[in-house]
Amino acid sequence: MDSIYLDHNATTPIRPEVTEAMARCCAEGYANPASQHRPGQRARQVLEDAREAIAEILGANLCASPPDRLVFTSGGTEANTWAVLGMARAASGGQPGQVIVSAVEHASVIEPAEHLMEQGWRLDLLGVDPDGVVRLERLRQLITPEARLASVTLGNHETGVLQPVADLAPICREAGVPLHTDAVQVAGKRPTDFRALGVSAMTVAAHKFHGPVGIGALVLRHDAQIEPILYGGHQQEGLRPGTEPVALAAGMRTALELWQKDHEAHARRLTALRDRFETGLRLALPEVVVNGSRASRLPHTSSVAFPGLDAQVLLVALDTSGVACSVGSACSSGSTDLSPTLRAMQLPPEILAGSLRFSLGATTTEAEIDEAVRRIVRVVGEMREVES
Repeated sequence: MDSIYLDHNATTPIRPEVTEAMARCCAEGYANPASQHRPGQRARQVLEDAREAIAEILGANLCASPPDRLVFTSGGTEANTWAVLGMARAASGGQPGQVIVSAVEHASVIEPAEHLMEQGWRLDLLGVDPDGVVRLERLRQLITPEARLASVTLGNHETGVLQPVADLAPICREAGVPLHTDAVQVAGKRPTDFRALGVSAMTVAAHKFHGPVGIGALVLRHDAQIEPILYGGHQQEGLRPGTEPVALAAGMRTALELWQKDHEAHARRLTALRDRFETGLRLALPEVVVNGSRASRLPHTSSVAFPGLDAQVLLVALDTSGVACSVGSACSSGSTDLSPTLRAMQLPPEILAGSLRFSLGATTTEAEIDEAVRRIVRVVGEMREVES
């Protein structure tokens, strides 16, 4: 039985063109880009060309005066952790302050914020409505004179619900509070304009848009203050030491450029596939609920509840039937806790317990969607028969 991969929010298969671009870099045998000799300078040129190209696609300007910055990291988790810890500490003057994060953040934002709380910081959660959209009016009420950082995701990793980050930015700016956004599930899926968002920092990760695993970036506005969380080198202005991966940067650039070439058609196609998937499930299983469906969503993400069924049991049954999906975030895999995102939406217990995430990508086909619906309907029917 062919497996149908519907877990692209966890990771996406790398595109052949990306692999080829990385292979060319490896074949060139580039030296360490921090080295001052000519082989090092050749590597530096490739690296900086990739940095500038990626920044331009993401809406950052590395050539402005003063310039924005794009710092390569090992991925989204490092970039999010660094943003929360590094920006909060840089703004605090060494004293604990207040951090505000939305209640639907990825664990790589929530857990660093909780780490600060353990060190005496105040942590406040910005709640969401039943559709999973942050309560804009609550942000002003939460900000205190001790606020040092706010972090609100651009697009949720479980429901795909988009957040009004551009509307939150003026509130933070007026209060003098840096705003970070986790754009890992958005970049390479829909246009992302860093400067237009008005945020101080933005996180992206290459393997979420068919690029290589092992590289991401934190985009920083020209005036953003941040402390390093890694030490031991002068690379990337001393903000993130370590030898910069030239081949991975070239792969990340290639993946974003491939998306940019046909991003409008890509978004239309994914939206059509997601709608086809949800419609097929609703027609065959009228009881299913699509979480966050009334909100503006990413085109590739569908959080579906099967009331009365246990999501973990259903996940295993679907995997056996050749449908790969997930219970929430892959970074929370193995946790017995119900989804923090869905809990924050205050959904009924039967929805919380029975929700699975299905996410599509560039390789997903219409035939796969139809077959996935067929398999899901069959498995759900079999499980309900056993229960009855």
